[in-house]
Amino acid sequence: MSNIIEFKNVNKEFKLSLKEKGVWGAIKGLFKRKHKIIKALQDVSFNIEEGDIVGYIGPNGAGKSTTIKIMSGILNPTSGQCQVNGFTPWKERKKYVKNIGVVFGQRSQLWWDVPVRDSFELLKDIYKIPNEEFEETYKLLNNALKIDELLDRPLRQLSLGQKMKCELAGALLHRPKILFLDEPTIGLDAVTKLAVREFVKYINKVWKTTIILTTHDMNDIDALTNKVILIGKGQILYNGSFDYLKNKYGNEKTINVEFAKEYRKVQLQGYQVVSHEKNVAIFKNLPQTIFHTQEFLQQISKKYEIIDFSVNSLSVDEILAKLYKEYEL
Repeated sequence: MSNIIEFKNVNKEFKLSLKEKGVWGAIKGLFKRKHKIIKALQDVSFNIEEGDIVGYIGPNGAGKSTTIKIMSGILNPTSGQCQVNGFTPWKERKKYVKNIGVVFGQRSQLWWDVPVRDSFELLKDIYKIPNEEFEETYKLLNNALKIDELLDRPLRQLSLGQKMKCELAGALLHRPKILFLDEPTIGLDAVTKLAVREFVKYINKVWKTTIILTTHDMNDIDALTNKVILIGKGQILYNGSFDYLKNKYGNEKTINVEFAKEYRKVQLQGYQVVSHEKNVAIFKNLPQTIFHTQEFLQQISKKYEIIDFSVNSLSVDEILAKLYKEYEL
């Protein structure tokens, strides 16, 4: 598949004005202002293939928003090259925006005080969508999102989950090739989160929409993406599959074992005993030990008589925390 987004050695610097303390400092600032250069992005390079669902992750202040703003044409970089669907976003913005959709979890592209139906009609006119295409697209979106009953209500009267469904529909009425999602499930209840995730997978499958997802909800990343890009302090630190990260950082297991009788002391090669009380012990595999259920049972059954055990893996958030710790983020 071909690359639909290409970032090559992109740098972005911001000049920050510094204010001196006190009245005298304020007066001096009127004539001569000191500045500090903030390097938001440093030699950022990556490619995204058409039809990918990519998780763009990193802590606050890492450079995610700056990257998205460059890709959507809001900002231009200090240096470097960016091509999205054959366009340079900040140079050809009018032509370019017809090919992208943007959904921000905290901000709306729909009009607050007018019925959702009217907002959709305005978007239809803005993007010059033919009537037949608009009706066909809306039918597909409604089948997936069930928003018919919301059309005659103004956005301000909708719940957070209802708003997000309408925002997704509004961003996709013109069938963009690329969809930028920024915290799309923030604040949503569990049922609506699942519905949003299913919808994202649906449009990716049906329309082959390329999706760039920025979120702090690692369950979104786990459920949706086929690739993640980790950015920290303005630099790309990892670019690859999320499964690789889960295998690398999620190998750590906690095994609860119940013995048939009390043992004064228990130990097992390749495992750390986290706690041991009466006939129950908790083991954790050492970094060099790859946990396999059958091998663990064979090994421990040779030394002790057991009646039950359970295995707990690291959560997705815990895996990400380990990744952040490794890169000192």
